[in-house]
Amino acid sequence: MSVFSIFSKKKEPVTLPVTTDIHCHILPGVDDGSPDIATSVQLVERMQQWGIKRIIASPHITESTFENTPDILDRALGELQDELTRRGNDLVLSRSSENRIDDYFRAMLDKGMITPMPDDYLLVECSFIQEPWEMDRFLYDLKIKGYRPVLVHPERYFYYHGHNGARYAHLHDSGTLFQINVLSLAGAYGKTEKKVAEELIARGYVDFIGTDLHNSNHADIIDRYLTTSDARRHFAALTPRLLNDRI
Repeated sequence: MSVFSIFSKKKEPVTLPVTTDIHCHILPGVDDGSPDIATSVQLVERMQQWGIKRIIASPHITESTFENTPDILDRALGELQDELTRRGNDLVLSRSSENRIDDYFRAMLDKGMITPMPDDYLLVECSFIQEPWEMDRFLYDLKIKGYRPVLVHPERYFYYHGHNGARYAHLHDSGTLFQINVLSLAGAYGKTEKKVAEELIARGYVDFIGTDLHNSNHADIIDRYLTTSDARRHFAALTPRLLNDRI
């Protein structure tokens, strides 16, 4: 064996540090994720290669763009489950939603039309432009109603970076859980988002991870990431505290 072949040998990929993904967009035709059943099945099969055995799908619920209702989402869930069953795929599939904090989400909550994850965990998303109005009061009200809010990909909100980093401490210390994206750790959104995600891990603020998988390009990025020393380092730090498989 040549010296070149030794150093060029591809690293064996690791699997994700959880078997449950709580944040992905694999339901067909309901948001900016999978457009159809065939794509959904392909994405699910790739996730299974990463060690995923259970998926709680999280389609967007967002004013004006993805005003999804339980009927729409449950129909898509049923179609995907039927196809997986037909193929003999034993993945455990359910759904909740990724909920942008806006007037549509508030109205759906008031009507009892939001499906939380098990144990009443509820994914909430901020705008990428600015923090939602009266966010602290809204999160407090969710807790009073019995929900356990989980802020998705906090590492991606630029207005929390840098001088306003103390906002992370306030939100987490007040009982809002954090879910970071595997794609962030892979550097898919940029160096700053990756650095912030690593800082949140170091501070003990990461309660969940999610793939936030939308398409095959995202899957390719995660495939490459799982062969890196970064993935091994990140997962070693994350594994003891993640709640994904406990809900």
